[in-house]
Amino acid sequence: MSRRQLHLNVNILHSGFSPAAWRMEGSDPRASFDINHYIKVAKIAEQGTFDAVFLADQAAISDRIDFRPLTSLEPTIVLALIAANTDRIGLIGTVSTTYNEPYNIARRFATLDHASGGRAGWNIVTSADLAQSRNFGLEKPVAHQSRYERAGEFTAVVKALWDSFEDEAFVGDVVTGRFVDTDRVHPIAHTGRHFSVHGPHNIPRPPQGHPVLVQAGGSDDGRDLAAAHAEAVFSASQSFDEALSYARDLRRRAVRYGRTDDAILVLAGLATIIGSTEAEARRRQEELQDLIPLEYSLARLAGVLQVDQKRLDLEKPLPDDIALPADGGHTFFRATLSLAQRKGLTVRGLIRALNGGTGHRTIVGTPAAIADDIETWFSAGAADGFNLMPDVLPHGLEVFIDEVVPILRRRGLFRREYTGRTLREHLGLSRPHNPYASAAE
Repeated sequence: MSRRQLHLNVNILHSGFSPAAWRMEGSDPRASFDINHYIKVAKIAEQGTFDAVFLADQAAISDRIDFRPLTSLEPTIVLALIAANTDRIGLIGTVSTTYNEPYNIARRFATLDHASGGRAGWNIVTSADLAQSRNFGLEKPVAHQSRYERAGEFTAVVKALWDSFEDEAFVGDVVTGRFVDTDRVHPIAHTGRHFSVHGPHNIPRPPQGHPVLVQAGGSDDGRDLAAAHAEAVFSASQSFDEALSYARDLRRRAVRYGRTDDAILVLAGLATIIGSTEAEARRRQEELQDLIPLEYSLARLAGVLQVDQKRLDLEKPLPDDIALPADGGHTFFRATLSLAQRKGLTVRGLIRALNGGTGHRTIVGTPAAIADDIETWFSAGAADGFNLMPDVLPHGLEVFIDEVVPILRRRGLFRREYTGRTLREHLGLSRPHNPYASAAE
């Protein structure tokens, strides 16, 4: 049996994980709108033999753009340009099932997979915030359960469309004049609660069969969606015990859906602030913190917890009666509340511990300390890898690759070179078998 391999992605979160990243010396304030910034970060990640780059998405202005950069460029277009400027690195983009239709998303990711030679991945999300709802003609977000019911059906339709063109359907025989074997192209004739899609797809089956399916929900409905469809999951656990519990729960659910307990890779979110010494890393953390207005951080925390900001006293712990939101945002709510309770933090202390973020775990330390932490989580099965969010891009990623990756390689945890060309090969995932081909056998 081959040795289990650590997986590393980088989340190109505009100028970096810290809201103040764009203000740091050497940063480009226009990075979030500059396609060359994304290409540059992707090239650095490819030099470090990372599995993939990842792009989040938000079809609305949902943060304080008077202070910090926003998530704005459409991911699949950015990833197509990254594909044209790289050779091996995977390309994972977020697209919501709430405000799209299955056919056009199936086409978009099939096209990206063909264009990149099999490097595409789709991060399946549902959208719960009011700002996005209003941009798509709704006065309030779609209810939580309805969003996930739609997402499950949406994903099943997309997979069926990818399979509707069998691998051998394209003939292209110039002698006989036969272009496509139409016996191998199938309508999907789907009629469900949310969608009616006849099909077939109008693009040959993607090189990977299916672009890799990724999911990031932490609620029960989100975990069930992942258990049914996902091949990798982005998690947001704050502690080792939480991460281990989450991974075990996800694997149990996968088995209930008729899959194996190792069918899903768990990639934990990890923000990094690196220094050559512990003191240097802490100084960098403080420098970033000092550039973040306190009132911004307080408002952001209130938004994650979905409580009135006036209820948050900086010098006191969080109120005891904060309840899980009814309509979404469960992942970061749970991670943030867990951090506050586990460490007994005041609101001010929680803001500092989050480093201006929304609930992802942050490590502040030396390269060796960060490598030790990664190895601990990986070796114990709390994570199969990490979705990295360097404090400042591209500098924080360059430091990670120059200083942390060599340690991981010396310990035999991470690849020294790519051995495959597709994202599935990087992640050790098999190519999905086409059910139509099975029926013909």
